[in-house]
Amino acid sequence: MKKIVLILTVAGFFLAGPACPPSRSASWPGVDETVIEKFAEKAGRTAREPFINTDQGDLLLFVFLVAGIVGGFIGGYNFRVLFPPRRRSRGGQAASASAETARTKEAG
Repeated sequence: MKKIVLILTVAGFFLAGPACPPSRSASWPGVDETVIEKFAEKAGRTAREPFINTDQGDLLLFVFLVAGIVGGFIGGYNFRVLFPPRRRSRGGQAASASAETARTKEAG
């Protein structure tokens, strides 16, 4: 069964490849070209170079790497706040919500 699924998946990739050649994607203009540039030209503003050009080399990849490291550090530092540990009942099992509700009703 696994072999059939693998063969069908590989065949699907090979058959779908010619349906979308890479040269066809270049013929579709982006939102920047079709919408934003038209409004900018009507307002009398011309395009200029960005302050930080992320199209050069691996700069964009480096920016995502740094953002992932910072986000991972913040998530790891606040792990106990984001995912609080479950309370343990007397039997060592994690207490369910209904058991917690029953105990608070008995105590109150």
